[in-house]
Amino acid sequence: MMTTPSLSGGISPGRQMLNKVPEVTIYFWIIKVLCTTVGETAADFLNTNLNLGLANTSYVMGALLAITLVFQFRARRYIPGLYWLAVVLISVVGTLITDNLTDNLGVSLQVTTLAFGLLLAAAFGAWYASEKTLSIHTIYTTRREAFYWAAILFTFALGTAAGDLIAESLDLGYALSLLAFAVLIAVVTVGRFGLKINAVLAFWIAYILTRPLGASLGDYLSQPSDEGGLGFGTIVTSALFLAAILGFVLYLAISRKDHIAAHSTPGREKARPSTVRGR
Repeated sequence: MMTTPSLSGGISPGRQMLNKVPEVTIYFWIIKVLCTTVGETAADFLNTNLNLGLANTSYVMGALLAITLVFQFRARRYIPGLYWLAVVLISVVGTLITDNLTDNLGVSLQVTTLAFGLLLAAAFGAWYASEKTLSIHTIYTTRREAFYWAAILFTFALGTAAGDLIAESLDLGYALSLLAFAVLIAVVTVGRFGLKINAVLAFWIAYILTRPLGASLGDYLSQPSDEGGLGFGTIVTSALFLAAILGFVLYLAISRKDHIAAHSTPGREKARPSTVRGR
């Protein structure tokens, strides 16, 4: 069991544990995009195909997310299946929050984009003021984990609102939207490794951009061909991507390729090569 470092060492008070998030490798980004795609298609499937409506879908998925986060917070280490289940559910809930505001309450995408941008900035501000870091490689107290999941929720809601705003205002269509967000992520990657911009900043920008990227991919695959999609439908698309997520998560659970070294504590974080990292 890990000992509790002193407060003078920069650790916030709270239950100590092993790092609760995965190492940022190529697998992280692949599964993240798959999760955001499922977030889009699953929300559409539950809302439209099962006729639950936005409100009922939000209640069901919100309850499932709350239950999953209870288990996630109670765990003392990173568990791939539990962690990525939480990400899938928070992707769906983030999408539903934005959809409820715009479709049910009539709030414009401009307002929701600005509001979630401010909420995310406030979450980051509170996180940094309390912990002096926004690194996802230091999530080993309950308080840091709470900041982390709050930021994740706001990134999904912001990504949904901003992605819809860009798609509607520019009328790009699914394929061009997918290409546009892929290019933006490529620019961030070049900025990180070519221009050496701040790693934490690059990570969170890329994390936000993967939300509209995944949504565009999901819409492109699931929507009818007369609307610019490939017509696979939400059921097939969701099933394929959930199966892919399950396959990757099982592989990581067995191989442990995304586990951060147990001795990664402040001042002693082990450096390992990866893609855009949240250090």
